[in-house]
Amino acid sequence: MARVAITLGDQAGVGPEVIARLLSDSQNFQNVEVVLLANEDELTSAEQQAGVLVPWSLDREPGVVQLLPSPESAERIPLREVSAAAGARVIHQLSRALALAKSHEINAIMFGPLNKTSLKLAGMNHEDELRWFATELGFEGFTSELNILENLTTARVTSHIPMSQVAENVKFEHVVAAIKLLSDTLITAGSSSPRLGVCALNPHAGENGNFGREELDIIAPAVLSAQKLGIDVEGPFPSDTIFATRRDLYDGIVTMYHDQGQIAMKLIGFDSGVTVQGGLPISIATPAHGTAFDIVGSGKATMGATQHAFDHTVRAARRNAKEFGRTPS
Repeated sequence: MARVAITLGDQAGVGPEVIARLLSDSQNFQNVEVVLLANEDELTSAEQQAGVLVPWSLDREPGVVQLLPSPESAERIPLREVSAAAGARVIHQLSRALALAKSHEINAIMFGPLNKTSLKLAGMNHEDELRWFATELGFEGFTSELNILENLTTARVTSHIPMSQVAENVKFEHVVAAIKLLSDTLITAGSSSPRLGVCALNPHAGENGNFGREELDIIAPAVLSAQKLGIDVEGPFPSDTIFATRRDLYDGIVTMYHDQGQIAMKLIGFDSGVTVQGGLPISIATPAHGTAFDIVGSGKATMGATQHAFDHTVRAARRNAKEFGRTPS
């Protein structure tokens, strides 16, 4: 049986609450083994926030969550605020999850929402957690956050960098790599021939060079190169219209920078989006929403994105177990 590792995410936010609610439903682990990386007091706190009970054991038992506590006690983490303590706990648990993946004890990872400022305070000096994951795994290939709704997936050419640096980082090889990654991901997920659209960078797709030449010199040639690889892809199209008028034509859309796709995806399905750390050798996913400090403990946090992230993780774990011909022992 496939096995997945789950972390609570930033414990100052809504992560523990939504993860506890997820794991309180035993239907979620009837056909997969779930390992929760948390101490007993952290799980108890999460249960209290969510008003639920999670069936768990320290041993591997059918139909219950296996709790894997840390040997040491955790520093107290203040709720609803950024802190080095919160970031350090996130890094600690994600490191443990990666160690399980490296030793083939799990097939996929899901983590609760993170706060990037807390991670920075704790010493994560990477562009984002995706680059941190790649470094920790020793992976040097192309990576991109993928954002998934039921009928649409996006990939990015650039991600967590200042807007002032976006244009210089929209490079031919990066656009081709993002297109290929998105196509490969959709094929792995079951689409036999995914159709892709590509966003322009500049207003009106550059208006034939009047508003910038990236479309003519970089993006269009990259699309042509991807087509020659056999990928069904079109573009570039103006980013202010592709999601409004053309999204039903595509299984996936490649965007040039973070908010170009994220604003559209969150308007389409804020409560159901999943973020996947695309390109890595292990499947890692999380709900697409943030830590939501303003509603911690209020019972207002919705479960849609967390459930979808878990369902995605389980599917990926089963594929990985099948592909490599083994399940964790």
